[in-house]
Amino acid sequence: MLSEKQIKGLREYWVKNSKEKLKTMKSLYKDKRYADCLFYGHMVLEMVLKAHAVKKTKKQVVKTHNLHYLNELSALELKGAELELILDANSFNMETRYPNEKLEFYKLCTKKYTDLYYDRILSLHKKLCQKIK
Repeated sequence: MLSEKQIKGLREYWVKNSKEKLKTMKSLYKDKRYADCLFYGHMVLEMVLKAHAVKKTKKQVVKTHNLHYLNELSALELKGAELELILDANSFNMETRYPNEKLEFYKLCTKKYTDLYYDRILSLHKKLCQKIK
């Protein structure tokens, strides 16, 4: 188990990093780099969920990019559209994609497609940051 000081430090670390990634996500959207924007959207949610997971488990977060798993660890009980967003955003993580999958993802990420997720990611991130305090 981590000490309360360590837990607080890790929570602050993850929230701060999620906010930094959020700035990048917004810049990428503005620059019409939609696939990269959604990839950063995944990271934004991942990091704030890791903050919640640390808070709930009182342990260092396991190395994972699976948003659904992090949501379960956090015991946030996201439902409906928020849970759907978490599940959809899992596919935005490009770290382990093969070249063909990356190319298909880039083709998919038009402005119209990205707009389906952009504001929802911003909104959920804001909610989760407020809830962590």
